[in-house]
Parts: sequence; structure tokens; C-alpha cells
Amino acid sequence: MINTIPDKLGKYEVRGQISRGSMGIVYLGHDPYADRPVAIKVALSESLNDPHSGERYRKMFFNEAHTAGMLKHPNIISIFDAGTDDDNCYIVMEFIDGGQTLKDFCRVDNLLPVERVIEIVFKCAKALDYAHRQGIVHRDIKPSNILITPDQDIKIGDFSIAHINKADSTETMPLGMIGSPRYMSPEQLREDFVTSQSDLFSLGVVMYELLTGRHPFYAENFSRLVSKILNEEPPAMRGYRTELPGVLEDIFRKAVAKDINERHRMGLDLASDLSRAFDSLEGPSEEVSSQEQFYSVKNLEFFLGFPDVEIWEILRASTWQDYGMDEEIIVEGDLDDCFYIIVGGSVAVKKGGSSIRVLGKGDCFGEMGYLAKTKRTATITAEEKTSLLKINSTVISQVSMNCQVRFLKVFLRTMIHRLSTTTERLSA
Repeated sequence: MINTIPDKLGKYEVRGQISRGSMGIVYLGHDPYADRPVAIKVALSESLNDPHSGERYRKMFFNEAHTAGMLKHPNIISIFDAGTDDDNCYIVMEFIDGGQTLKDFCRVDNLLPVERVIEIVFKCAKALDYAHRQGIVHRDIKPSNILITPDQDIKIGDFSIAHINKADSTETMPLGMIGSPRYMSPEQLREDFVTSQSDLFSLGVVMYELLTGRHPFYAENFSRLVSKILNEEPPAMRGYRTELPGVLEDIFRKAVAKDINERHRMGLDLASDLSRAFDSLEGPSEEVSSQEQFYSVKNLEFFLGFPDVEIWEILRASTWQDYGMDEEIIVEGDLDDCFYIIVGGSVAVKKGGSSIRVLGKGDCFGEMGYLAKTKRTATITAEEKTSLLKINSTVISQVSMNCQVRFLKVFLRTMIHRLSTTTERLSA
């Protein structure tokens, strides 16, 4: 057991202790070669040397380095290195300065705004979708394993009990009831085979806690908890927080459906639902029939050459929004991944308070944010009553492949034309 802080672990300098948990001690370290701070997790020697569970503990400890080390995603904590130093086993990972876990925001007296929760769960769903497509199931998604950074980003960590679902994998991590019971799916509690949908069930439970400050299957003992997860429906979220929209309740119910066939199939499916829910929170638009929307969009230059069936696909995957005169649509410095097509009306493009141009019916804006998810470089304001088609990059990936290809071709052509026009104006 390490009682004092070591000076070094391998090539890494140790600067202090960050935390201590069941899987080890985490130190603040410094990588002298990359010249960056790192977090170093050191296995507990007493657990490694236990005659009954030492071998299993060692496998779980290095499983985190193996599984998470395969993943490179902005919302998953990066693993840089792993090794041994004398009797110490350690893992070197990304250091999140000033980060705190979501557990702090699962209390009734410290809840985050609804929009913020949707964004957090959206990012988690996309990160899990990425991991699942690499064949990795986390198996221990819970608030304490998700960090929120000072700049309000999120990082999923602790892949110590993750499982690799690959045909050619030689990993033999136990598939029984391992993890945190409060966040386990019914199939985990029954010790059945786990899939990506098991993680999405756990994420649904986290979402409920972030929105209400309560656990959906609260019980005073383990047997009652298991019974509730297997057999009972959780209380409605709006019973705890009346302002929550019904669409979030529907998304939660689907995420934690006891029948795996009724759940979201992949993280991207959950992310798409959350994206639509977020759009609905931005304010209801005037009622425009689907048929009216179709004919308004069909006549735009952007959609020339699109078969009717694909226009309908785009419409169903997008959000129709109406804005009044002088109402802000995009604010300079904001970060999002949406692309807008003006169906009616006009907008003013302003940068640093100065007007740059006015765009009208059929024009597009937001291309760079959609493509690169960069901060908005200008403010867009409605010049008059304006109708827009708002297209989210996550949702558009749900349409048919032919439709995606056609959309991407027109999108890129539009962006190239915009860049060419800008270059000519600057040259002049």
C-alpha cells in the first residue's frame, strides 16, 4: 500500500494526490517529454496482492488502459500510457483541471438548467455511440464516472469494467452482475449478455437524476432496487419538476424500457431524439402544415434536383422555425452544429456590431458551424418575419444514404460559392 506520495512513477513526476477510490489512488503528475500535466492512477497494492481477488483486480485495472486506450474521442478521457514501477501498477491519463463529476448536479438543490442537461446527455450519447461502434460497452455509466470541465464540456471515464464485444477479441472480462446496481439495466441484473443498449439504459437513469435530483428506482435495500428495475415503472419526472416538457419524459421512457427491443438501438438514436427535444425548447413556431412546409422548401434553389421523397426526409429530420423582426438567430461566439436555410424573409449578418450583408429567401448560413462545430463568427438577426429550416448534423445522419450524399453535394457547393464570393469581395 502506498502511504506516501512517490516522487516518480516511471518517467512521470508526481506532484500530489488528487483522490483515492476503490480502484486505486489518483495522483497529479507531469509528463516531462510532452510537458503537460497528467493524472496517474495507481493500483492499490493490497488489492493486487489479495490471494483470492488479486488476479481479477489486476485484470480490471489494466482493462481500463486497454479499452479506453482504443478510443479517441473529445468526450472520453484519453489514456496516454500504462506500466509498472517496482511493485506499482499505474495508468497515465488526461488531466482535467478543475473538473467535477455529474454527481454534484444530481441534487434537488443544485440542478442544472434543462437545456444544459440535454446538451450533456446528448454529448454522452454520441461518445457512447462512438465507443459502441468500436465494440466497447462501458457497463458502469453513472454520474461519478462523467466529468464536467470548467468550460462546460463533458468527459466519460473509468472503463475498468468495460467489455469488448468483438468476434476476434480474446478478452474474458466477466459478463455477470458487475458494476453499480443503481444504474444497471435489467439484463445486467439478470446477468445476461450486455450490449450498447445496456449503457443507454444507465445513461437514461443519469438523465432522470440530472433533471429531477432523484433516482428513478429509489429503494432502501438491494432486493427492492432490483425488483423495481426489473418490474416497475419510475415516477413521472414532471411530478418532481413541472416545467419539464413531455418530450423529455418520452425520451427517458424509451431509454429505460425494460424490453431491450423498445429502447434506443444506438447512442446516435438517443442523441437525435435529444436534438429534436432541444429545438422544441427554443420556442414553438407558428403552426405550418407539413404540406405547406414541403411546397415552400421544394421551390428553393437548394433543393432543386431532390426527389420528393428525399425532401420529405430532410423535412422530418429538420426543425421549422419562425422568427420576428430583430430577433437573434445566432449569436457570435456561440458553439453549435446547425445549418440554416431561409425559407421566407431575410436576415442580417453582423460581426462585431457591424453589418456585413443581408441574406434572403433561398440563402443559407451556418455552414462552418455545421461542418466543423466551431464557434459562430457572426451574429445573425431576422430583418423581418423570417422562416428557417434548421438542420442539425446529428439528425441529418439518420436519413437515407442517397439523401445524405445529395444533401452533402449541395451543401459543399453552397459553401464553396460562399467562400468564392467572400474572396472576390475582399479582393475588390
